[in-house]
Amino acid sequence: MAHFPSVMTSLQFSMVLICFSIFSSTISASSDPPLTLDYYKSTCPTVFEIVKKEMECQVLSDPRNAAFIVRLHFHDCFVQGCDGSALLDDTISLQGEKKALTNVNSLKGFRIIDRIKNKLESDCPGIVSCADILTIAARDAVILVGGPYWDVPVGRKDSKTASYDLAMENLPSANEGLLSIISKFLYQGLSVTDMVALAGAHTIGMARCENFRARIYGDFAATSYLNNLKSICPVIGSGDNNVTAMDNVTPNLFDNSFYHTLLRGEGLLSSDQEMYSSVFGIETRKLVQKYAAEPIAFFNQFSDSMVKLGNIMNSDSFVNGEVRKNCRFVNT
Repeated sequence: MAHFPSVMTSLQFSMVLICFSIFSSTISASSDPPLTLDYYKSTCPTVFEIVKKEMECQVLSDPRNAAFIVRLHFHDCFVQGCDGSALLDDTISLQGEKKALTNVNSLKGFRIIDRIKNKLESDCPGIVSCADILTIAARDAVILVGGPYWDVPVGRKDSKTASYDLAMENLPSANEGLLSIISKFLYQGLSVTDMVALAGAHTIGMARCENFRARIYGDFAATSYLNNLKSICPVIGSGDNNVTAMDNVTPNLFDNSFYHTLLRGEGLLSSDQEMYSSVFGIETRKLVQKYAAEPIAFFNQFSDSMVKLGNIMNSDSFVNGEVRKNCRFVNT
């Protein structure tokens, strides 16, 4: 499974892990973000209820909307921090992140955030940031498909910028090697444990043929499931945009079934399966086994890791940021 040369010595591998560990500790030592649970207590006390009601409607109409919002939140936070930059449309003066290759066929759910924003602008005009809306909505999305609850600290500001280049560089890809993905999480101040737990959100995710074709025509376990995948995703020709669930057992339920697919060697994405099968997955393999065996441990860690993800800050937005009136455009 590994995308790294097999000739790497144990000493070299140990040095890589030591460097990652030091780097992670350095980032994690940064000061806590200025977020609080009661930030909107006096200015918009209905914010959590409004987001919850709209998400209930959206997930009831289509359970896939839960995964769309969680993915959108993740992609936002990995580029400039959780600042709503992923929501910005391209304009003459601003290049957004939506058309980056890592996002263009992946991100959906923008209209859901638009609907929530419109309702909040009616109740509390100019108060609640799009970045906070997305963070709260991601939590509610998980709960509505059976996942855990966690408190969401709020008080984020919306950025006036976006970064197409960082969207290309920072976001993990479907066929990326394990050590490369670990390094991207550590860069954000997230640990290997956070990475494996957050990957568990794929239990409600869908993947495009383009992102799993190499996997199923490579070393995927020969099962009836594989035959079904090949019918969805032919080796040549059209079909790049055909989709299937990353958890083929309970695709609309947030549970630990995703980790069982990895134990069976049936992880749809190469990047997911590597957490269990890679020669470098010493720590990740143990975590996959743990979360497969202990759903409560998975839920607890996922909640903690989502808070950490949501606390990745764009420090510039606290100085130069704003509360957008329309999540798709910087205020004029």
